[in-house]
Amino acid sequence: EVQLVETGGGLVQPGGSLRLSCSASGFAFSQYAMSWIRQAPGKGLEWVCASNAGGSSTTYADSVLGRFTISRDNARNTLYLQMNALKPEDTAVYYCARFRSPYYYCAADWCLQSFNSTYDLWGQGTQVTVSS
Repeated sequence: EVQLVETGGGLVQPGGSLRLSCSASGFAFSQYAMSWIRQAPGKGLEWVCASNAGGSSTTYADSVLGRFTISRDNARNTLYLQMNALKPEDTAVYYCARFRSPYYYCAADWCLQSFNSTYDLWGQGTQVTVSS
């Protein structure tokens, strides 16, 4: 079965850290660029960061730059999101999403934020809550 499964969410205090994982199965993970995307309560989707297929190129939203790190282990078919210095405004459901074609990757905001066209496979999401 082709799927993405996120884990690692939870409740953390402001200033704390969490690492999310996205386990991929049923497709050639190493051939696909991936993004992390989040949705805060009552708000729309927000693109967070992206990695090309090999992990050599990454890009981040300004809101998380310097605090979050995207990485991947293609041998383990897993995408990661290391989140440090968490803020209450980081509270959201976090999704990993697959770019629509093998080796396709874009770094322009309009492309990264085209949620209905750039991405063709999403996980179920994991909740991150930042609160004291």
